[in-house]
Parts: sequence; structure tokens; C-alpha cells
Amino acid sequence: MTYNDTFIRACFKQDVKHVPVWYMRQAGRYDPEYRKIKEKYSLLEICRQPELAAQITMMPVHKLGVDAAILYSDIMNPVASLGIDFDIVKNIGPVIDNPIRSAADIERLRPIDVDKDLSHILETIRILDKELNVPLITFAGAPFTIASYLIEGRPSRNYILTKTMMYSEPHLWFSLMDKLGDMVITYVRSHVANGGKAIQLFDSWVGALAPKDFEKFVLPTVTRIFAELSDLNVPKIYFPGVSSGELLPGLSNLQSDVIGLDWRLSISEGRRRTGGRFAMQGNLDPFILTAPIDVIKQYAKEIIDDGIQEPGFIFNLGHGLFPEASLDKLRELTEYVHEYSASKLKS
Repeated sequence: MTYNDTFIRACFKQDVKHVPVWYMRQAGRYDPEYRKIKEKYSLLEICRQPELAAQITMMPVHKLGVDAAILYSDIMNPVASLGIDFDIVKNIGPVIDNPIRSAADIERLRPIDVDKDLSHILETIRILDKELNVPLITFAGAPFTIASYLIEGRPSRNYILTKTMMYSEPHLWFSLMDKLGDMVITYVRSHVANGGKAIQLFDSWVGALAPKDFEKFVLPTVTRIFAELSDLNVPKIYFPGVSSGELLPGLSNLQSDVIGLDWRLSISEGRRRTGGRFAMQGNLDPFILTAPIDVIKQYAKEIIDDGIQEPGFIFNLGHGLFPEASLDKLRELTEYVHEYSASKLKS
């Protein structure tokens, strides 16, 4: 079985024969086979069954021909080890039984114990390490995004409780950031030790902050995470989520290899704002997948033409796949990215 390392090479700005592609949320409800599995099991129940979680992780690799797999999991999984009770509620998202609102709530958080509490996730990674012929991306939720769920108690549109703590009780905020930063570092290290070949830090909602607040209240912890993981010889990706273009200039000293962009900013502008230090990942608006395939290909062509102007480009979406996306269109898009980029890189 030939191992496809195109994604790894692109992350490190090395030469590639075609642009690698994978999709955030690529193991998901757009796939009828996955929808049938979800009729029987919840997301968290699947995560507790390593063989099943591994099977779902591999499905888009076999069906779409993508250049990387991403672990079937959820950013909330590690917080259970801290003593947080939560569920993933249909049509809502994470719902926290015991939200973080006080110093006592923060103090009661335990250090993460991955081997004891999350051994099923490590077993899934080990299975995939043996089975895959493409790199496995594992991931964690970044501290701000996790904190927003823990403080609000559920997904939020305005993050009022989160920002209230941040602005009004910064000592509590930084205490929580420190604990969540420690959690991410320990969790991600265990992934790599068990066979993860790349890591992505999802900061899906940090674009809700002004740049100066991001740099004051969030960036120090993100910087520490990547600094403490810098000895790991795997690609490290930071995805600052949606509406985060104004935050990018603050990332120029981050010890990551790749920055993920949403669709509001071109790849070349993302490079400019980050000083050209990073490989870039992105950034098709996922809802363009509702269009006819010729329209999808035209948008993809423009992104590829922009991305390959410099080494280090991974084709992806600007956010996760949605349930109404077409499996057939995704397969055709993946083939197009490979074929078109190969012809351009050869010329």
C-alpha cells in the first residue's frame, strides 16, 4: 500500500505533484452511510467505540479520495476528563450541565487524564495508524472556543457571559485559559504518541473578538500551546475559525506550520497578513457546494490559482461540511482539485 504524504509535504512547504485536499467535517451527515449509523448511535457513543469511529474516519478517504483523514471525534471530548458533564444535543450542539461561572467552578477542574478517561480515542488513533495510507489529522478545540461553551453552557451568538468574564474578571479568565491550555497540550501530545500524523487546533469562534482583545486575552495561551508542542515533528495547524481575517496579523510569531482561512479572505491576502511564514489551508465557502458542479469548479480554480503562487497550500473549505452537501459533488471536486492543480504545477 503506497503511502500518500502529499498533505504533509504541503504543510511543510515542500514540492508536491498536486494540491492536497481534505474537508473539515468530512466524516459527516452528507454521507448516507454515516446517517444510517447516526440513526443507531449518537456522536459520543460512536467515539466510545474505536472500531466504529475508525471506520467512519476512513469512509471519506475511500469515497472521496482525499489526501488526509481527520479523526472522528468532537472538540468537547477532552473536557469530560476535567469533570465537565455535557451532551451533544441534536440541532443545538454542546450543552453543559455544570457551566463555569465562578472561581470555585474553575478550581474544581481536574487535570486531564487521557489514558484513564479517553483511552477509547487513543485506541481509535492506533487503529487508524495501522489502516490508513494517508496522514491522520487529530485535533483539539482551542481554549477560547472551548471556554465559550463551558461558560455559556451551550452555543452562543453573542458570547455575552464569556466576554463578561473576560472583561470583568480577567484573573478568572486567565486561570481558565491556563487550565484549558494545559488540557490541549497533554491531549494533543497523547494523539501524536499514539500515531497522529498532524494536529489542528480549532478556534472556531475566536473571530468574535476584536484584534486587541484576541491579542490580550487569547493569543498568549495559543502561543504557549504551539511553543510547548514545537518539539513534535508533525505539521501543526491553527484554524482561527470564521470572520477571523482581522486577527491574522497577530499570528505571525506563532510556532505553527499552517494557518486555516475562512472564505472571506483570499489565500494570497492571508499570506500577506501573516508575513508569508505559514502554509495556507482553505478556503471554499462550503455553501458553494449547493451550486452546479461547473460553478463549484470555477470557484475552486480561482482558489487553486491563488494558492499555488507560493509553496505550501492545502485545499479545504472555509468551515465544516453541512448535511445537505452532495457526496457526488465532493468526489468530483476532489478529483478536479487533484487534476487541475497537477496540470498547473507541471506547467
